[in-house]
Amino acid sequence: MSQQSTAAKPSLQGVRIKARKGAVKAQAKHEPAVFRDQLYKHLETVSQDDFDSFATKLVQAGSTLEFLKYADALFEIILVGGLIQPGGSFVDDGAPVSPFTIFSAKEPAEVDDIKKYIEVINKLTRRYKYLQKPLEESALPALLQYIHRWNPAQKDKLSIAIGLLISQGLANASCLQSLAKDHLIKNDVAINVVTIVFRTYLVDQSMDHLSATLKRGGIKDLLAFFPPNKREGKYLEEHFRKEGLPQVADWWAKKQYAVVIAAIKSRQEESPIPESELIQCIWQGLMGSVDWSARPDQIEGLALREVTKFASILEPFCEGGKTQVALINAVQVYCYEDTRIIKAFPQILKVLYNKDCISDQAIVYWHQKGSKPQGRQHFLKSTETLVKFLQEQESSDEEEE
Repeated sequence: MSQQSTAAKPSLQGVRIKARKGAVKAQAKHEPAVFRDQLYKHLETVSQDDFDSFATKLVQAGSTLEFLKYADALFEIILVGGLIQPGGSFVDDGAPVSPFTIFSAKEPAEVDDIKKYIEVINKLTRRYKYLQKPLEESALPALLQYIHRWNPAQKDKLSIAIGLLISQGLANASCLQSLAKDHLIKNDVAINVVTIVFRTYLVDQSMDHLSATLKRGGIKDLLAFFPPNKREGKYLEEHFRKEGLPQVADWWAKKQYAVVIAAIKSRQEESPIPESELIQCIWQGLMGSVDWSARPDQIEGLALREVTKFASILEPFCEGGKTQVALINAVQVYCYEDTRIIKAFPQILKVLYNKDCISDQAIVYWHQKGSKPQGRQHFLKSTETLVKFLQEQESSDEEEE
């Protein structure tokens, strides 16, 4: 029987296994401060207002520095002038403010001035397309959650910059969701930033364009940026009108009205009632939602503004003549019962007529034989001028034909 050999098996000596470059980079120490100092060396030779040279230097720096690995640090340096540590304060290691940062823009902040800085970022992200994702997904959301730490001028500059980045397609509106945090909402910081972002956006784009951008970014409810005690439509509309952005208030109102219209139609399909009764219920419900706590001399104006707003809800349900007469009668009875707005009755009919809720034929029919007994003589007399105008207009139209 032969004995099995117990000799040691041969092995390779002195062989060095070379790691892949990606693995080496992944295991390398994360040193944002070193990255910052190296980036400063590229930028510190450029004069303050030479934006083309800043763009050139940043693009050149990307060939030697790891922009992808330090993308958040890169945008912190460009946007706010230095590295940010957890909690939102600057890293305190004695480093100076970045030679190039949006915080260096002139004060008070102006959109045209900030545009010059954004154009530099635009050139940088066009050259290194991989930077856009970290910009909109991590850098901007992180900076926005700390925006309360900066002074008012710095907040304005960063807010304008974000508005421009979003309007130019360099960032997604989803970054604004970082503002819906309690510490930013309670002191109106969130809604004030959103307002500046919207105002900046609307300088070059339309409200419809902004609406589509918000939808893509998952921004569904602007009330989420208001303090809990102000999450009502009237506060939102009042805020944006006061800030000179009535288009935002109107857009939001129409959006809410679309939801209301859909809900009414759905309920009507489930439990249908005659259209003439439905329109009266809608009128009563809408007017019942109005806050009438205005000065007596302002009540009529308030009524006309509210009817103008609500007309877009009423109009889809005013298709037939019978329904339109029913609406006029609902208005008549409402004005009769609330004498504060009784004199506004003719003006309310004009608003409903101009908004295509009621036709001239419906108004004339109501005046001739369709009115309710409540205050009939007063309302018929107060609408004589309107009815005469509509009849003359109809006659002139027939003659032209």
